[in-house]
Amino acid sequence: MAVDDIRIKKSLRYSVLDGTFAASMIGFGESFFMAFAILLGATNIQIAVLGALPHTLGSFSQLFSERLIRAFRSRKRLVTTGSLMQALVFVPISAVVLLGSARIFSLILFLCLFRVFGMVIGPAWNSWMGDLTDERERGRYFGRRNKITGFSSFASFFLAGYILHGFSDGFDSEYTGFVLIFALAFFSRLVSFSYLSKKYEPFYEVTEEKVEGLVEFVRKSSSNNWGLFYLYLGIMNFSVWVSAPFFTPYMLKDLELGYLAYTFITASAIVVKFLSMPVWGRAVDQYGARKVLSLAGFLMPVVPLLWSFSTDVVYLIVVEAYSGLIWGAFEIAAFTFVFDTTEPRKRVAFIGYSNVINGAAVLAGAIAGGIIVKYNSLFWSNYLIVFVLSFVLRLSASMVFIPRIREVRIVEEIPYTRLFLKVISVMPTMGLIYGLVPFAKKDRDGA
Repeated sequence: MAVDDIRIKKSLRYSVLDGTFAASMIGFGESFFMAFAILLGATNIQIAVLGALPHTLGSFSQLFSERLIRAFRSRKRLVTTGSLMQALVFVPISAVVLLGSARIFSLILFLCLFRVFGMVIGPAWNSWMGDLTDERERGRYFGRRNKITGFSSFASFFLAGYILHGFSDGFDSEYTGFVLIFALAFFSRLVSFSYLSKKYEPFYEVTEEKVEGLVEFVRKSSSNNWGLFYLYLGIMNFSVWVSAPFFTPYMLKDLELGYLAYTFITASAIVVKFLSMPVWGRAVDQYGARKVLSLAGFLMPVVPLLWSFSTDVVYLIVVEAYSGLIWGAFEIAAFTFVFDTTEPRKRVAFIGYSNVINGAAVLAGAIAGGIIVKYNSLFWSNYLIVFVLSFVLRLSASMVFIPRIREVRIVEEIPYTRLFLKVISVMPTMGLIYGLVPFAKKDRDGA
């Protein structure tokens, strides 16, 4: 076996380990940023800004990804530097309570830095992983990787919720709990950084060759397949983020749930998503990313609407389990479709442009949702109107764009109903058993 092949196979395993600890960082830290803001007294508008502005600035930072790769002369050096800086931001995030009346503003500022460091490396990481993975096995590899990282995210999230539940005796106690879980997030990202540093970077020629700019990218987007796909993601992000920042305050403020109930509801989505990922990944390889994306695109919009039917905790756990199943399909199909539709030499730039569009859509959606929540009085909870509106917008986006997006690979045909039933029937066995031992020989071989 060639030396490069051995390095690539080791790197694919290191990528699973890197992702496992990066997911732990999310479970311990990022998943509780909104709850932390609520503890600090953030208003609904501040929650909307806190949820969206960091994501938007992080997306816009990707416009500089190509320049940074040229400056670092390596995708790997850029990715490892960004991940280390992201870990260090947990220190000031944990200390914002010391800043008195400026603590919400400071929290938003530090979360913006956290997102920028994490997202500016995204196009470089995608390009790097595109070179390490075989297009014929990409869906299966990322499906299994996402399953393992999803389990890590679930376990860390559940542990963090349990820790917060044990520190729920007043503000000082709750704050201590948040500092503890943010410290665990900090150390998780450091371990992730160490595995990123071990990965092999195949030869990558850093050139000064220019691809079309953002304006040209947007101008062409409505007339070709990849452009329609990126526009669809942008409009879907707007539709999702009209409601996305408000599920946490709805649970913690309006429903007055404790951290343990909040954790169980949210964790149900995480656990079903990671169980379904390898199944959806294989479906993407066999039936195409477009088929899975289409199925998810029409099943996912109903999720926020379901939140308006009942406040029962068991019911909400079931709703979030359904959400995890469908979002697992949507995310892995969209992720794979990026590789299928984008030329390698343009991938870094186009992913950056797409994320700029998504970032602007996220901010616009969250601010629109925040204004609606502030001035709405139609229902017993101010949040319900944005749940209903998000359903309408999501469904409209899928109805307009999905029929116009084409599959780019030769794949097997299968009716949507049969595909969904096949995934549901296979998931209880394959989802639980396949990859139960994450680093068995098959995984070491990069399968």
